[in-house]
Parts: sequence; C-alpha cells; structure tokens
Amino acid sequence: MRVLIVEDYAPLRLSIAQGLGEAGFAVDSAQDGEEGLWYAQANTYDAIILDIMLPRIDGLTILRKIRDADGTTPVLLLTAKDTVADRVYGLDLGADDYLTKPFAFEELMARVRAITRRGYDIANPLIRVQDLEVNTAARTVRRGDRNIELTAREYALLEFLAMRAGEVVTRTDVWEHLYSFHDSAESNVVDVYIGYLRKKLEHPTLPPLIHTRRGQGYVLGE
Repeated sequence: MRVLIVEDYAPLRLSIAQGLGEAGFAVDSAQDGEEGLWYAQANTYDAIILDIMLPRIDGLTILRKIRDADGTTPVLLLTAKDTVADRVYGLDLGADDYLTKPFAFEELMARVRAITRRGYDIANPLIRVQDLEVNTAARTVRRGDRNIELTAREYALLEFLAMRAGEVVTRTDVWEHLYSFHDSAESNVVDVYIGYLRKKLEHPTLPPLIHTRRGQGYVLGE
C-alpha cells in the first residue's frame, strides 16, 4: 500500500517514513503544505497522514481541497491540539481519523491499517479468498493449514490483490499502489513478484489462486 506523509518536523517525518517502509508500505513524504498538496493531487494513495500545522498551506486547507475535488483517499490527521472542537472540525471536513501528538508508532500503524481497509470497504482485518487467509493486522498469510512466509514486498502485493479479490488488477494499478514516487524498477517487476507469490502460494494438488488475464492484469480468487 502507498502512503503520503505531510509533516514539517523532519525527525518525526523520517521516523514515520522509516517505520512504514520497514512494514512494506511505499512511502512519499512532503515537508510543507504546498509540496504535500502537489503530491496528493498528482498521485494515487491508499492513505494520507497529514499534519494540521504546516508551513505554506495548512493541513485543513489541504484536506478541504482534496475533498472538494471528490477525493476519497482516507486521511489521518496529526495534531498537537487535543480539544474536542479541533477533532470535530477536522472530522467534519472529511478526515477519517485523528491522532494527537505525541503518539506511539504502533497506534499510528493500527490506524493507518484501519483507514486503508476502510478505503476498500473492508471492515474485517482477516481477508479470506478461497482457502487463503490474509491477516492485515498481524501481516501474516495462511493457505489451508500452512503458514506462508513472504517478504515485505511480496506481502504488500498479496494484500493489495486480496483487498481487490475477484477484480482485474492491472500492472499500472500495482505500480501506483506499491511503489513510491521516486522508486525506479525494471518494467517487468510486477510480473516477477507475481511469479514469486505463485511459487509460495500454489501447489500442484491445489487450485490456482492468482489468474492472469492476458492483456489486462491479474485476478486473485475466482
């Protein structure tokens, strides 16, 4: 999943980006509101972590512009203010969640996972596709009675396919949701990782899970 962080305090921004990156998220980051608004309008994100107090353009103005453009990307607001009025105002503008500084990174991660699932209309952190189980909270995978060990990138790809189970997912979709703005990779990288997943998930005695639609993309499940 791809996340945008808009936070002017560099140590916090870098810390969040590092933590999300280690968890397998693709991360873009901006240090002021002007840059953050450009990223938000020019790219596709599964979640935006948005500080309210920003130089150039404040976070609430960015949120308003995103929603005015019919943007539905889930937004988690960060703020040093902890009053009911501030929280209500941000939520009324269209924020999906609210986190007050200082906070534990584990809580931030849990809230990002929750609003990301919400963006795909998925309430349960356990996604089942045939005999496959993807636990988006624990970031674990099982097929039948077998635990599947995946790398962070492999897991991110499988989670994205599971979020859209039964739908055709194009290579462009995968690229936009799993790679950050500054990532560079070979043009066949998506096909390569699909191959990795198939080797780990599939077995001659089991029905295939990942289907190729020639000229279109991939489908997880029936």
